[in-house]
This record gives sequence, C-alpha cells and structure tokens, in this order.
Amino acid sequence: MENIKEIDFVTKTQLDNGLRIVTENIESVKSISIGIWVKTGSRNETEKQAGITHFLEHMLFKGTDSRSAYDIALSMESVGGYLNAFTSSEYTCYYARCLNTQLEKALDVLSDMVLNPSFPEEEVEKEKKVVIEEMKMYRDSPDDYLFEEFSSKMFEGHELGRPVIGFEDTVSGFTRQDLYDYMSERYFPGNLLISVAGNVDHDKVVSLSEIYFSKLKDRDDQARNSSLPDLKTGLDIRLTKDIEQTHYVYGRRGLYFDHEDKYLLLLANTVLGGGMSSRLHQNIREKYGYCYSVQTFNQSYTDSGLWGIYVGTDQNYLEHVHELVQKELDLIKEKKVPAKELAEAKSQLKGKLLLSQESTSNRMTRLAKSELYFGRFVTLDELVENIDSVTSDDLMAFAQEFFDSEQFVRAVLTPQN
Repeated sequence: MENIKEIDFVTKTQLDNGLRIVTENIESVKSISIGIWVKTGSRNETEKQAGITHFLEHMLFKGTDSRSAYDIALSMESVGGYLNAFTSSEYTCYYARCLNTQLEKALDVLSDMVLNPSFPEEEVEKEKKVVIEEMKMYRDSPDDYLFEEFSSKMFEGHELGRPVIGFEDTVSGFTRQDLYDYMSERYFPGNLLISVAGNVDHDKVVSLSEIYFSKLKDRDDQARNSSLPDLKTGLDIRLTKDIEQTHYVYGRRGLYFDHEDKYLLLLANTVLGGGMSSRLHQNIREKYGYCYSVQTFNQSYTDSGLWGIYVGTDQNYLEHVHELVQKELDLIKEKKVPAKELAEAKSQLKGKLLLSQESTSNRMTRLAKSELYFGRFVTLDELVENIDSVTSDDLMAFAQEFFDSEQFVRAVLTPQN
C-alpha cells in the first residue's frame, strides 16, 4: 500500500489488492460526499446483457445479507444524509452525502451494498417492471427518445449505440444468477475506486476501506474492447410521434476524454451554445423567435464522444432553423472569434468550473473522473492554464476541421399528421 500526495489537499492510496482510494480534504465544510465507483457500464455488456449494469444498480438498493431495502434507505436519511446511484456507458457510481461525522456509517452501508447484495427473487421480478416503466417514461419524452435514436445511429452496431437502460426483452429475461455472474465478472478491486470529498481524514478512509475490502481478490480485466464502427455519413433520420413540437438534433462524433483538442472544443461549444449570450441562442431564439430551447451537448468517452446541437421548434420553422445552425457552424470556421468574445467564453468556462467547486458532490465526481480517465488528479490550475492558452487562430483551425458538414448527422422528430 502506498500513499501519494498529489497536491496539498488531494491524496491517493492503492491497496495491495488494487483498490484505489482518492480523497480531497475541504476543511471549510462539515459534510462529505463519498462514492464507490465501478469501472463498468453499458459498453461492457454483451448483446444479451444489454441493460444489466443499470438493472444491477437498482438491485443493490434492494437488500443485503444483513440489511433490508428499508434499512439501506433509512441508514443515511435517519442522520440527515442520502444515498443514490447512477449508471453511464463506462462507469457506475453508488454515493452518499452526509455529515462528516457519519463517514464510517456511509462507507459501511455502501460497501455492504456492493459486496453483499442478496437479490431477493421477488424484488428482481418487481424491479423488472419498474425499469420497463422507466423505459416508457424516456420514450414518452420526445428529446430523450430522439437523442437515443441519434446515438444509436452514430454508433450503430456498437455497445455505445445501445441505451444504457437496455431493452424490454433483455431486462425481462434477467435472473438472480445473471446479476451475481455479472458482478463476479466486473466488480473486482482493480475496477473499484472510492472517492471522498469534504471534511475528511484520508487515513481514516483507507483504514475503513481495508476493513471492508481487503479480502476482495483482484483479477485481470476481461473487458471487451470493440472497435468503433465507421460512421455512415449523410444520414438524415426522420421520426414521427404524437407530439406538438418538432425536435431537432444535428451532431457528429466528438472527442475522447484525453484528446489534445478537448479545450478547443470546450471553448467552441461555449461560443456556440454556452447559455443565453451564445451565438445560437441569440440568433435562433432572440433574433427570430424560432424556439424556446436551443442548446449544445458535449459527451466524451474513453475512445470517442458525441457533440451536437438540439433545438425544439415548430415544424414550419425546421428548415430555417437548420439553415441558421449551419450558418453559425460555417461562420466559426470562416472568421476568427473576436478577442473580446473569446475572452468572455474563457471567463464563462472558468467561472462554471470554479462555481462547481462549491459542491462536495461535484468535487467527489471530478476527483473520481480524473482518476478513472487520466490516472491522476487534474488541478484547476491546469484546466485554467489550458483554457487560457487557446487563441483565436487555434480555434478557427480546429473549427475548420471539426465542423466539417460531411461528419454531421441530422435527426428530426416531427408531430404525426
């Protein structure tokens, strides 16, 4: 076991079995956010397993060998805290937020959930119905439904193109043994990370983690690394639904987490869609009144990403909206972003980063993602330095390549006639 002091307030330890522990001490608060992160997500599933990572996340709240589902829920709520979890394409996180005096209880409950789930048969069958209702909820949400269809085409035939929640036929077929088998396959120390931010003592987290996790044996990661499929260019996805508004997505594959151009994309994204002062908002909503909602999205994965623009508009305005979007993408390629606008975008981006530090949950998440994706803590000073180093020339050169219309896909959901 070795402790690594990355900066004055962030410390990392790796136990002998491979489990990593990272903490950030914030003396000015009285709370902590603690997460057990598992480096597994929907992209690590086989076709038959589609949705099992997310389903497992639900089931870990349904009881352990020594706690009922009610006991788990009450454990944090009875001391003013809370428990929750989320699943993505590449990781799962089980987390708690509570007073710093409740560190031991929080880690005890979270570790019990991850190490000793009981998966009662009746709860497995009940939760299948819950997750299928969750699927219906997303399908009833036009923007969620459209984005799922867009993503499936961007990564057609690949695990990243499947919805994290899975499909009705796969989820309805899961058994109790399937859950245990998947945990055995993916939940091992080398895939586990404990991240804590708040008023916390690193050595205490380490000693507690050793008590709960030291007997867990590490093994080689057998994760499948499917190569990304070629992108089908020129796609124009057209869907209909019994809705009032037309929903529009125009995007392309984005940049992976550690791509050298990631700061250029962050700034281009801010200029184009970073709030009410952005070019897209000012042009499409403020100048023409064509929409209520216009926004950009930027999602990164280990080896790829998604970037695009979403607009909710009237069907009669659709082609006008598309022309205006394309005009803004062409403009950022053809003319340098003025120095004042670029400086404002940098200030906006840095401000958001700094404001996010007011939340221990955000800091716990940033701490964990730094370790999962970079193997080290990425400091705010480093982020700010990289943002500040971008010039208008850099941004235009990047835009000329990235905003190539040949790489873009359009997806539209219109009301049924």
